[in-house]
Amino acid sequence: MSNNDNTGTGQPIEQPSTTATGQPLFRPRTSNRRTRLVMSAAVVLIVAGGVAWLLKYLDYGRFQQETNDATIQADQVTISSKLEGYVRRVAVVENQAVEDGALLVEIDPTDYSTRLKSAEAEMATAAAAENAARAALAEAESAIDHARASLVSAQTSWKFAVGEVERHQPLVDKGVTSAALMSQLVVEQDRARADVAAAEAALQQVQRRFVTIKARIAETLAQVQAAQVTRLAAENDLNATRITSPVAGQVANSTVRIGQFVQAGMRLMTIVPTDDIYVVANFKETQIGLMRPGQPATIRVDALPDMEFSGVVTSITPGTGANFSLIPPQNATGNFTKIVQRVPVRIHINAGPSARQVLVPGLSLEVEVDTRAGRNLLATIEAEQRDQGL
Repeated sequence: MSNNDNTGTGQPIEQPSTTATGQPLFRPRTSNRRTRLVMSAAVVLIVAGGVAWLLKYLDYGRFQQETNDATIQADQVTISSKLEGYVRRVAVVENQAVEDGALLVEIDPTDYSTRLKSAEAEMATAAAAENAARAALAEAESAIDHARASLVSAQTSWKFAVGEVERHQPLVDKGVTSAALMSQLVVEQDRARADVAAAEAALQQVQRRFVTIKARIAETLAQVQAAQVTRLAAENDLNATRITSPVAGQVANSTVRIGQFVQAGMRLMTIVPTDDIYVVANFKETQIGLMRPGQPATIRVDALPDMEFSGVVTSITPGTGANFSLIPPQNATGNFTKIVQRVPVRIHINAGPSARQVLVPGLSLEVEVDTRAGRNLLATIEAEQRDQGL
């Protein structure tokens, strides 16, 4: 019997066109066509989005190097005492803002003021000795002139006596002049010769005295210079009792107290130059191939969420962080495990006065550097290698 027949009647069985809930049992063909169009459009949009993302990545995304291993840094200045002594005054408090040259600490200047006065007295003594030596030198010069004049006079008298002896000798031989007169002339000649010798000895004596006085002047000049240096050192020590700030910034980690005895070189406090902060970002070695100074950077600070700061790469450290560690790693022996190294990159951050009140050294950052400016660097390197025949 056919399945389309009703039992006992031979009539065909009528198939239901709806479900029990009233929904049509079979969807129209127009609904299937709409579904295929929607799915096709979705696939096109996905492909277009993927292509757009790929193009953007190739032109922009692959040149963006990002790291969260970055902090704010500042060239902090450690303040220490040049001298030893008791602290008379502490002019600043913890976290206080100070200007360049502002007084920080004052050491008791009593001992150093006394040393300065002593050095000034020594300098005055040396100057007086120099003046006395110069006066003696002038006196010696006058003595030399007098001795030379005496020598000339003695030589003139001796020449006259010699001439008289020579003139009367023939007369004595002829008996015209008495022998007694001749004897007297000879005595006068010998006396004149002795006067010349005495004048020469006197001249040599004052000349030696002149040389001695000049040497004494040189000695006194050295003493004056030594006294001046001693006074300058004492003055510098006295000025060093007032410890001033070498830079503008903010006081931090102050350990000095009034009445405390400090030693030379003892650390007293730290000055943090908050207006001269910068960023140090440690990038992986695989990220710095195209990184160069002058490239722009985007900086996000954990302390200021949802805020971004601009910056510029200023320098790249000529070595990895491990290379400058206290004990650099040596891989010449034993087993070797390759570890990706990091290279510190210094970045200037553009921030206003209000932001700098929050941006203190040590804060954690996220840094992204745009290296698109170095996209032609690889081609340049390859050209250089070809030029060198490598």
